[in-house]
Amino acid sequence: MMTLTELPIGQNALVSSVDNKNAVTKRLMEMGVVPGVSVEVIKAAPFGDPIEIRVRGYSLAMRRNEADAVRVSF
Repeated sequence: MMTLTELPIGQNALVSSVDNKNAVTKRLMEMGVVPGVSVEVIKAAPFGDPIEIRVRGYSLAMRRNEADAVRVSF
């Protein structure tokens, strides 16, 4: 298992868990980043923060510290 920040650009994975550390990660779950859903890293900003992911057919930008709370597997 790895975190969403470790997932290479263009790679698909399934969300295994979301560590509910704060209100931001809770909001991610409300936006559809929940266990069992497929996610894909689309791109990263030049300095690596934020990253853009595709989840449930829409694009979502998030900071790396937020993406660290999302565990994914293949």
